[in-house]
Amino acid sequence: MADNPTPASPQVQRLKANSVGLVGVVFMAVATAAPITAMTGNLPIAVGFGNGNGTGAPAGYLFATLVLTVFSVGYVAMAKRITAAGAFYGYISHGLGRIAGMASGMLAVLAYIVFEASIVGVFAYFTKTTVADQLGVDLPWIVYAAAMLAVTAVLAYFDINLTAKALGVMLIAEIAVLFAVATAVLLNGGGPDGIPLEPVNPANAFTGASAGLGLFFAFWSWVGFESTAMYGEESRDPKRVIPRATLISVVGVGLFYIYVSWMTIAGNGLKGAVEVSASASPLDLFFDPTRSYIGAWAVDAFQWLLLTGSFACGMAFHQCASRYLYAIGREGFLHPALGRTHATHGSPYIASYVQSAIAVVLVGAFWLAGQDPYIHLYTLLAILGTMAILIVQTLCSFAVIGYFRKNHPEDRHWFRTFTAPLLGGIGMTAVVVLLVLNMETAAGLAADSLFFTLIPWIVGAVFFGGLGLGFYLKAKQPERYEIIGRIVLEDAAERDERTDEDHQPATV
Repeated sequence: MADNPTPASPQVQRLKANSVGLVGVVFMAVATAAPITAMTGNLPIAVGFGNGNGTGAPAGYLFATLVLTVFSVGYVAMAKRITAAGAFYGYISHGLGRIAGMASGMLAVLAYIVFEASIVGVFAYFTKTTVADQLGVDLPWIVYAAAMLAVTAVLAYFDINLTAKALGVMLIAEIAVLFAVATAVLLNGGGPDGIPLEPVNPANAFTGASAGLGLFFAFWSWVGFESTAMYGEESRDPKRVIPRATLISVVGVGLFYIYVSWMTIAGNGLKGAVEVSASASPLDLFFDPTRSYIGAWAVDAFQWLLLTGSFACGMAFHQCASRYLYAIGREGFLHPALGRTHATHGSPYIASYVQSAIAVVLVGAFWLAGQDPYIHLYTLLAILGTMAILIVQTLCSFAVIGYFRKNHPEDRHWFRTFTAPLLGGIGMTAVVVLLVLNMETAAGLAADSLFFTLIPWIVGAVFFGGLGLGFYLKAKQPERYEIIGRIVLEDAAERDERTDEDHQPATV
């Protein structure tokens, strides 16, 4: 069955086809999840204040892996049918209608836009402290933030394959150090308590006074994995690559988080892990076992990899934001210039410029206000973006059900296209509730700021503003309303190496 085609098929400038393969897409997705940043930023909070009196954090990651895998079953079913740079925007538009799609698209744009600025903050913080500690040079954090913004803008101008290669190098390095420390603990039989089983007991994911906080930080560690679908138009054979990359990213990252968090707790001992996580030096949760089981030199290397890991994460989120701006721009929303691609590199270079400018404004505003790059810039924008993207993920699960109820009866399946997305949607709804209930604790010292108070209002204003725009277009500009989320790539099933297809017709 056709996916509600519209009468007109506008000509749009396409992203460069065949730019990235399975490995490259996986690198891009895992880089947004940022394993080293997620582990060092989230695990100490979960251990110090979360599940199972702290030591149940790995069980929290186990539960999150299961929920997100179920979510991904429906997500990849959609990815096999719809290939578009807008991902969630297009999926929800097809499954729940154009108005819901517009509102979700606005929320997704908000999320990915602020994520880059957020990660610039944590990068600047890590760089300032590491350079001062190891090189004795103490520069203002805004210097490092500006450097990251500039390098990211330059890399994003070129073919996505260049970014994928750069991310691959940085990603392998950060995964290697975390894996090396965890394996060293395992091979040495663990710490004071050996290799305890309590951390991976599933029941401990839900015990303790602050189990919800631990579960929220577990789910937070995956934010960005869903970005695989954004690279469908630039990947080789996207109908195969995107589903595989999504499942590899979710399951692979989940198993990695469980292993690293379990061994990190084991290396410190059950009591010691909770104590150090709740101390003034929570990074010692990782540095202490690294020093004990590998050596002091590895701690120095670990600190530098915190820099490269956060840089890779920020660069990946920049690519995500650019593609959402491009997807909305090529459909005539915001400014149509956003929908242009570079004649040689096939990159969404105008959208990338705009994203860089927005990130500069956000970072500059926090700097001028005298805010801390970690406590305020990173934390507050991360919470804002996470709230927005979790709502969109929830809607996407239900969109899968709506889409296959009306289209492609040959693909309908009781589990893949109904039960899994239903359970995924329920699970993601629970995660949104966890965020709301634990938002103040997650914000820490930044919870007293005006911006923190405004976060739910910003999310609500963007979502309802998107709904209002959708209703307005339906009533006043039906020709624009008809193409909301409808520009998809229909030739994506079997790509060869013929051309770059920069200006091929779109199918709506």
